[in-house]
Amino acid sequence: MRNLTNALLRSRTRVRFAMLVAGLCLLSSLPLSSVAAPPLTITVVNNSNLEIRHLYLAPANTDNWGPDLLGQSPINAGATRTLNVSWDQSTVKLVGEDQDGCFLTATVGATSSATWTISSNATRDCN
Repeated sequence: MRNLTNALLRSRTRVRFAMLVAGLCLLSSLPLSSVAAPPLTITVVNNSNLEIRHLYLAPANTDNWGPDLLGQSPINAGATRTLNVSWDQSTVKLVGEDQDGCFLTATVGATSSATWTISSNATRDCN
């Protein structure tokens, strides 16, 4: 009986050890939330006659915008601005708001750098 009890205890220990190893392997394959998103350099070239007063980022297929990246420093007509941000998706929607409260958008690939050139004939959403 004693041999049977020892065998069962060893068996349970092995099963628990195997479950622990499997759990640790699973946890190690998950991304860590504390890992910073990769840096992204966004260059906005304003070749229009509009002043871009606000600039927001959003996931490509949503309208869930982040905070204004320009603050009190608009991108004047003919000017260029480069911003460094953290972004963890493969594409990013750029949303610019001009001096009339109209919006311009573009979706760009979010590799290490992206450029958005706003032309004079850019379509604005003024609704």
